[in-house]
Amino acid sequence: MDLQEALTQISAIRRQMARSEQFRGYRAVPAAISALLAFAAGALQATLIAEPMAHLGQFIALWMAVAAVSLAIGTGHVWLRDRRTARGDRRSAGLLHRETTQLAVGQFFPCLVAGGLLTVVVARSVPQVAWMLPGLWAILFSMGLFASWRLLPSGILAVAIYFLASGLCALAWNGGQNAFSPWTMPLLFGIGQSLTAVVLLLSERKGAGGRV
Repeated sequence: MDLQEALTQISAIRRQMARSEQFRGYRAVPAAISALLAFAAGALQATLIAEPMAHLGQFIALWMAVAAVSLAIGTGHVWLRDRRTARGDRRSAGLLHRETTQLAVGQFFPCLVAGGLLTVVVARSVPQVAWMLPGLWAILFSMGLFASWRLLPSGILAVAIYFLASGLCALAWNGGQNAFSPWTMPLLFGIGQSLTAVVLLLSERKGAGGRV
């Protein structure tokens, strides 16, 4: 066995170990902030965008801004935690943490890209079905959670089910102009992210050894 083959096998073993670890990079505080932003944006929508269907660009801009800020806070926290772990332990534990971080983020990231691209296509090409966006956003978010839940606290599976069910309900019962109610997005993402924060907080308080 040559050196390159040995390094390849070590890397493969480390990736396999990362899949069996629980990712602790997602924390309760960023999720709670995201929930608060959703409720605040719902109130802002009610005040500033009385007819979202007639001002679709403003509606999308508001919620894309909320998503961007939430994403920046969440990824910034993950990045800082990753840097601290890497500085604290540059040996196998630090490398394993980085592998787990990359795996968890990589599994969740495609749903965000899909949501962004879907929004652009709907807004530009078929704005008449833009009422479906809140429900579709929630469904895509649930897909990201389902993809990565094995690396996360077990309660995240219930959160993923909530996002999926609430997204489907938004499509089934909240069609047309009703989908743009100021309550729709807070109910979908405000409550969903609040549940996420609770699950992550309970996981953090367990204080179990061997966290990543």
